[in-house]
Amino acid sequence: MKTQIPFSFIFIFIIFLTLFTTPSISNSNSPSLTLSSKSLSKSNNSVTITWSGVNSPSQLDWLGIYSPPNSSIRNYIGYLYLNTSHNWQSGSGSITIPLINLRSGYKIRIFRWLETEIDPTRHDHDNNPLPQPKHLLAETEEFGFGSGHESGHGPDQVHLALTGGEGEMRVMFLTGDGRESVVRYGLSSGGMDRVVGTRVGRYEREDMCDSPANNSVGWRDPGFIHDGVMVDLEPGKRYFYKVGSDGGGWSNSFSFVSPDENSGETIAFLYGDMGTTTPYNTYRRTQEESVSTIKWIARDIEALGDKPAMISHIGDISYARGYSWVWDHFFNQIEPVASKVPYHVCIGNHEYDWPLQPWKPDWAMNIYAKDGGGECGVPYSLKFNMPGNSSESTGSKAPPTRNLYYSFNFGVVHFVYLSTETNFLKGSKQYEFLKKDLESVDRVKTPFVVVQGHRPMYTTSNEARDHPIREKMLEHLEPLLVDNKVNLALWGHVHRYERFCPINNYKCGSGPVHVVIGMAGADWQPIWEPRSNHPDIPVYPQPAHSLYRGGEFGYTKLIANKERLTLTYIGNHDGEMHDCVEILATGEVVNGQITNIASSDGNDPDDDKGKIGKTSLLWYVKGASVLILGLLVGYLVGFLSHAKKEVVTDKEWIPLKTTEQT
Repeated sequence: MKTQIPFSFIFIFIIFLTLFTTPSISNSNSPSLTLSSKSLSKSNNSVTITWSGVNSPSQLDWLGIYSPPNSSIRNYIGYLYLNTSHNWQSGSGSITIPLINLRSGYKIRIFRWLETEIDPTRHDHDNNPLPQPKHLLAETEEFGFGSGHESGHGPDQVHLALTGGEGEMRVMFLTGDGRESVVRYGLSSGGMDRVVGTRVGRYEREDMCDSPANNSVGWRDPGFIHDGVMVDLEPGKRYFYKVGSDGGGWSNSFSFVSPDENSGETIAFLYGDMGTTTPYNTYRRTQEESVSTIKWIARDIEALGDKPAMISHIGDISYARGYSWVWDHFFNQIEPVASKVPYHVCIGNHEYDWPLQPWKPDWAMNIYAKDGGGECGVPYSLKFNMPGNSSESTGSKAPPTRNLYYSFNFGVVHFVYLSTETNFLKGSKQYEFLKKDLESVDRVKTPFVVVQGHRPMYTTSNEARDHPIREKMLEHLEPLLVDNKVNLALWGHVHRYERFCPINNYKCGSGPVHVVIGMAGADWQPIWEPRSNHPDIPVYPQPAHSLYRGGEFGYTKLIANKERLTLTYIGNHDGEMHDCVEILATGEVVNGQITNIASSDGNDPDDDKGKIGKTSLLWYVKGASVLILGLLVGYLVGFLSHAKKEVVTDKEWIPLKTTEQT
């Protein structure tokens, strides 16, 4: 009696072969694939890939970037279509790609892919189909970065941070082997005669909480994280430094100006939600505008000369979301500024959130989701080392989450950082920290207090999902800010710029000036909140407590002395100021008026008003005079007179992408 093999078994076997076997390269008529270089000396060096002999080229033929080179053909880190080469239709072409050191080699493969083979279940962040490695046409040999002194490639991803102690500056960097490394520094480029050691940290795949961070697509070797502290720094002096070792190679030489607590001045650059970009497509959309943000800040730092400054990035740092190599791109991108001034951060949803996070009360079940891509705060906790020792258990194998809430003085400003992703309610460790910290500020030494966190306490964007957390922040945190006369509260998460009046429980007149500054790079933007009684009509009125709303990418710059703090909003499209608010040490907001041109992004409520300037309020203007310009009428609020003014200028604004995602 013959034994028959069930048809279902044959079908499953065929599927298995299709999915898990590596396609072979045809021996006849195989295209050729060559590299301009097989050895790169440092990150951001470019390699040119040249191909020829591709028969009947297709629009969907693509090039896959693999690191490590022995990765499964399904686990590419990025891709480009061959049609990006101008002469691709001839079957020949070339693409040049700048690559960064991922502490492993690279390999390039090219594939034929047909429209009939598109898998509707595999899409990228923009719902475009991810290329499938169906037909391998050719591949390069392994290539990559050398290591050690002979290659000239030392540590990279160098970034500074304050420690909270006087006369100190922390420097962190990455190596591939974790060998003993030091920091050399001194007061001249030729006199780096002081040396401090570094301690080394690392995280492993099993520390990740979920996919893609802990699976074969997202996980890559993170390298070894070095942390050293330069000590006994003289205030207000320019120091030169480099990191590494004779055996492992040295970084470039960098310099910074040490903080001077007696200078009577504070300069800071502040933003949220910047992210990074990659020179290739990858599984998640990257943030191309982040390049402009870094470019303009680098300009501003250069213009400072020998004045100390700092950067504050309030959550949604790299947007890696579980794809390890995106963190590498981020740190390489910020190194030109983060190696010159301390770079400070607070945690956001895209660094942390995962389904089993320890603090997830019933009112937050729809707020704290899978935005962290399974990282559960681990890369964020180890790649940065902020002042203080705040930490929370992850409730898993992962090490405790660090850098959650902390504070420090920088010149005349006391900066406070909060975590909106972990418990901040009354009775929590974070609440007690904030209460004690704000109550102990010496307002003679630091007359200004700036509080920062990721998710905003105030916003007029249509962020309905976050409404419960805003209610809790108003209930638990706002009284602390108001009672302790916090001057400025800065928030991210909403990818817009919005400035509010001095506000307390939605009433103007007293309380901190709240500003949303999540416009540094992420380009999926929410619409403004519609009228509750007419949600179907696309008119989004600007409430009186919202003084300026903008959709342009950019960042803010803070300059303060003992008497006055000025915060300006600088647009990436022209590098110029587009909003400004001035706060006196007495708490008065004396100037909040600036010309504003509506961005033509299709979502702006003022687009229907001829794209003229959004309104701004001038606080504490004495008298009762009313100016009338255009269609808007000045009005009186409370006991004070506020002139509401629109100004038209001839400046042009660049349209934004209009993808709307919250």
